[in-house]
Amino acid sequence: MGSLPVSQKPHALCIPAPAQGHINPMLKLAKLLHFRGFHITFVNTDFNHKRLLKSRGPTSLDGLPSFRFETIPDGLPVSDVDATQDIPSICDSTRRTCLPPFRDLLHKLNTSSDVPPVTCIVSDGVMSFTLDAAHELGIPEVLFWTTSACGFLCYVHYRQLIEKGLTPLKESSYLTDGYLDTVIDWIPGIKEIRLRDIPTFVRTTNPDEFMLDFITGECDRAQRASAIVLNTFDALEHDVLEGLSSILPPVYSIGPLNLLINDVTDKDLKSIGSNLWKEETECLEWLDTKEPNSVVYVNFGSITVMTNEQLTEFAWGLANSNQTFLWVIRPDLVGGDNAVLPAEFVEETRTRGRLYSWCPQEQVLASSPCNRRLLDA
Repeated sequence: MGSLPVSQKPHALCIPAPAQGHINPMLKLAKLLHFRGFHITFVNTDFNHKRLLKSRGPTSLDGLPSFRFETIPDGLPVSDVDATQDIPSICDSTRRTCLPPFRDLLHKLNTSSDVPPVTCIVSDGVMSFTLDAAHELGIPEVLFWTTSACGFLCYVHYRQLIEKGLTPLKESSYLTDGYLDTVIDWIPGIKEIRLRDIPTFVRTTNPDEFMLDFITGECDRAQRASAIVLNTFDALEHDVLEGLSSILPPVYSIGPLNLLINDVTDKDLKSIGSNLWKEETECLEWLDTKEPNSVVYVNFGSITVMTNEQLTEFAWGLANSNQTFLWVIRPDLVGGDNAVLPAEFVEETRTRGRLYSWCPQEQVLASSPCNRRLLDA
């Protein structure tokens, strides 16, 4: 397939949700498709495109002749803040405003003499506005849900949870009085799950909770997809995948992508990165000086926000563990402020701990000293 003329190549347009944990797996999937002979157009929001250029350099998204980057606006006010956007705000904005510029991008690509016509769309599951454009053009669209299969299956059943009156919660006391231990025994593929095990958007007393409504709507629209793909594998979540397949369009497990990507041999393709923050790779050199299984890795991920008091409490818990640690503290980890750790903590742990603002996580986790991941939320 890779030897086909450009005009005859299948062309996949890949569009992730505009958050780090969605961009990373979508880029892996796009690389695998390219390696199999597809022309790729990878679509970021303007905001995240600028962040990627800032973190990786002004030529980092030049791509390859058959792997190109495009952007669409996200509908939010222009900002230069190097931080994750408010999740409900970005979900609401993409749902309301992104279809017209997405249509325009498709028109530009399909009338260009430089690229083959778009033959399929691979969209993040929570960017389902893209389905409207795919149906208008009469091309297939695959939805890529980046959550686990069991997490997605629970999302799919949010509507039933609402209809059965299990959520929104009637009172805030339900969070602590044992109500969350209510057994849910009617989700196909999952046995005896409790309400507290369901993804936590259900833990609200607000009848107009946006994220509950948003996820429910995106799952409803998943019925319109040509297929749904998940970054998992059958041996891990067989029963859940069977449950999903009984109620949705064709469902395919395509993971684990972080292992499959090792089959890609094109160095230029592999070098295309997706980290929105600049990676501090010197942490790898420090890890190389440590014994196997000796370092606790701490990372709250790309979305979690806490107060400075919570950060301080966690810091002292880490100090009192007496463990050697590598701790990633994003610049925007503390909501509305800079993360400030007590000077006493820094002094007490300076010989056994390292603090970084961002790191190449997969390489860290693959290192022998970091067999224990204390927190990655």
